Amino acid sequence: MIVINVYYSRHMDIESSVATLSALAQPTRLEVFRLLVRREPDGLPAGEIARLLGVPHNTMSSHLNILNRTGLVTSERLGRSIVYRVDMDVVRGFFVYLLKDCCDGRPELCQPLLEDLTPCLTRQRADGDRRIGRAEGGGADLRDGRGQAISQNGQAVDIAE
Repeated sequence: MIVINVYYSRHMDIESSVATLSALAQPTRLEVFRLLVRREPDGLPAGEIARLLGVPHNTMSSHLNILNRTGLVTSERLGRSIVYRVDMDVVRGFFVYLLKDCCDGRPELCQPLLEDLTPCLTRQRADGDRRIGRAEGGGADLRDGRGQAISQNGQAVDIAE
């Protein structure tokens, strides 16, 4: 069994979802986002992102500012560099907002999605917190940030908001 903890964002709404989708709908910004996800939790300095993607620094700065305004990306000044990281809590909240009503009581529709995510779910977080666990018996449990089950062994569980 795989247990997946999902954090609900009470701050996600239609307007912020549209802004997030709009930010990711541009090819360079999508590449930046994917690069930063791969570089979690360390992040990358803006100049390194521009170099890796072959984008001029001033153009990259504009893209990073747009991602930063959506909350998907955070920035931190370290000496002379600004290091950018993905805010995984915002990403979780965004995807939960998009998918929390998925399946309409038909968990077999969501099972392929959970199976596709399985390889990344078995890694331990850098802070030592292991939110994903494996147990015998197969199946997948999807849990919210409060530990309440969203699905158990592929069966949908009703969650009170």
